[in-house]
Amino acid sequence: MLYKQYERGECLYHNPLSNITDIEDWKLEGSAKHSFEDSRLHLENELDPDIYGDDAHWVFWCPIDFPDKIIIEWEFYPVREPGLCMIFFAAAGRRGEDLFSTDLPARNGKYPEYHSGAINALHLSYFRHKHPDERAFRTCNLRKSYGFHLVAAGADPLPPACDSIPPYHMKLVKYEGLVQFSINDLPVLEWEDDGVSFGPIYGGGKIGFRQMAPMKAAYSNLTVHQAILKTGNNN
Repeated sequence: MLYKQYERGECLYHNPLSNITDIEDWKLEGSAKHSFEDSRLHLENELDPDIYGDDAHWVFWCPIDFPDKIIIEWEFYPVREPGLCMIFFAAAGRRGEDLFSTDLPARNGKYPEYHSGAINALHLSYFRHKHPDERAFRTCNLRKSYGFHLVAAGADPLPPACDSIPPYHMKLVKYEGLVQFSINDLPVLEWEDDGVSFGPIYGGGKIGFRQMAPMKAAYSNLTVHQAILKTGNNN
């Protein structure tokens, strides 16, 4: 059970991710292929990871700068594994620059550029089926970067792609220092940043999807609402 409960306020963004016009202003870092099947966005690597290694991974950014105190929701469909999926949020330059500022070094999908480079971000990994040790003990991991700090983990209920019955409803709450994540209304993790252990609490910023090759997954109905703290039932 999550200790604090939030409800949806004003809808700040809704994208069905159902056709090419829905992503025409999104920004890809690295090389990836996209397609649309059954009105869903399918994403996969363009480069062969056996040849290109970590250069085969990528990040796909929504162009909107979102405020703090938000609820992020999307529908997730695992299609092909092995691989790993991730969402970045509250992402911005370490000195407050816009994430796409030309003053920041170019990024091309390599993970260290995102966790130990010129940006700050929170990042949540799920469907961690890339490596044998991840598949043997499946968790969702929340990290705070700059610095690649593992701040919370929870058991991942998502099955292998061959056993999945999607869509899976993913819900992520960012409210000041508090982060909550659930799948199909099942609480997975909750963490509250003290603003000291790993640096100041992050505010708003951009949202991006990441996959590790050769993962293929589909997404639909990305929605961001203002988060409103429910009163009367919080500790």
